[in-house]
Amino acid sequence: MAIGAINTVIIYPNVFKDNPEHFGLIQILIAYAIVVSTITTFGIPKTFVRFFPAIKEKGQLYFLSLITPLVGFVLASISYVLFKEEIFVLLNASDLLKENFFYIVLLVFFIGFYDVLTSISRSFLDAATPIFINEVFLKFYSMSMLLLHWFGLIDFSTFLKVYLFGYVFKFMILFFIQWKNNHLDFEYSVQKLNLKEIISFGLFVLVGGTSIMIVTRLDMMMIGSLLDLEQVAFYTVAFFIGNAIKVPGKSIATISTPLIAKAWENQNMKEIQILYAKSSINQLIIGGVFFLCVWINIDQIFSLLPLKFQGGKWVVFYIGLSQLFNIASGVNGAIIINSKYYKYDLYTNILLVVITIASNLILIPKHGIDGAAMATALSVLIFNLIRLVLIKVKMKMHPFSLNSLKTIIVLFTIYYLLQYLPKTSIVLLDIFWKSSITIIIYIPLVLWLNLSEDLTAIVNDMKGRFLQ
Repeated sequence: MAIGAINTVIIYPNVFKDNPEHFGLIQILIAYAIVVSTITTFGIPKTFVRFFPAIKEKGQLYFLSLITPLVGFVLASISYVLFKEEIFVLLNASDLLKENFFYIVLLVFFIGFYDVLTSISRSFLDAATPIFINEVFLKFYSMSMLLLHWFGLIDFSTFLKVYLFGYVFKFMILFFIQWKNNHLDFEYSVQKLNLKEIISFGLFVLVGGTSIMIVTRLDMMMIGSLLDLEQVAFYTVAFFIGNAIKVPGKSIATISTPLIAKAWENQNMKEIQILYAKSSINQLIIGGVFFLCVWINIDQIFSLLPLKFQGGKWVVFYIGLSQLFNIASGVNGAIIINSKYYKYDLYTNILLVVITIASNLILIPKHGIDGAAMATALSVLIFNLIRLVLIKVKMKMHPFSLNSLKTIIVLFTIYYLLQYLPKTSIVLLDIFWKSSITIIIYIPLVLWLNLSEDLTAIVNDMKGRFLQ
């Protein structure tokens, strides 16, 4: 997270302050490649994880998992060659994007196969290696290439090549690790596999996974199509700041998901309700103060950016607010996907795509990048409301309590009081000053009101250890 923040909020805007369209180009190329690679893998990554433990003919499953994305890549490549001009018209591609569009085809191959190798690694209970390569190695590599370009050691054309080579490099590293660990010992056959069951599950995953991936990248792609690459760059920075609201509480959802799966297995509805409520209030408390610290300092934060990148204030607001509602809704997705109503997860995902496309088409031409953020916020709101209603109607559960309302009141009260804080002439000092006061007021109030039993227990445990 820290490396990504430095890259996206500090280095990218300063490197490309004179040519923001170059930054936008990079984001668009990667966005399209990720979406297309999700389609060309035909749901194989999740399918592999699902069937690997039970299948004895693992060599045949390896073969199927490697050959399927290859077929998808070949089909995508042929489609690009045959319909290149039509694709450009459909996407309203700029000249800069047209000149570099072929990179998407190459990225599709390496991103798709990296996802497959990640699934193989996870099946051998090694999730840490691909995460480290993707989240640490790739970001450090990207930072290094950005600095080389910033200092004028390489021009943009060379930078783009070596920057995108990072995706090839990370694939090669993970491939070598899996090969060295004998995790790629495949047979040239699929005769003993239950292809009907595997394909059925794969198609289900494909539709659901593609829906989610489209939604997470659609706003950026539509800005590139309806506006221009410069606006993609400005939106990327503002979106990153707003989207960061969900990061502090993300581990809570990660921990809760397997516990919910186990509770469903035991049909322990009481435990599911407890986990549902706890995931909601804990994420609301943590995400709420994070959003508050960002928003009270929003003008100061944007003043640190190059002038051209200072127009995304309301993007941060809409994205941040939508993510706050998203995490406050608790782990509704995990509850649905592990229940007998799991197919509703697919239906809600498809509906989310439709709402997102429609709202972006309406709002981007009228309001620019603010419109894209509004569309995302509206889509997230409707999406979560539908899931909340579904769980309430079908399972008689909801995640909210009186403490949820108390938390919101506390956040509003602190925000109101902070308007009277004196400002300093030093931007960084001002940010530190207001954030510190926010946390100093917020934490005691959360503990005094006992808004979260879990957080209160953690603080009491820390006090006990400190006083020993």
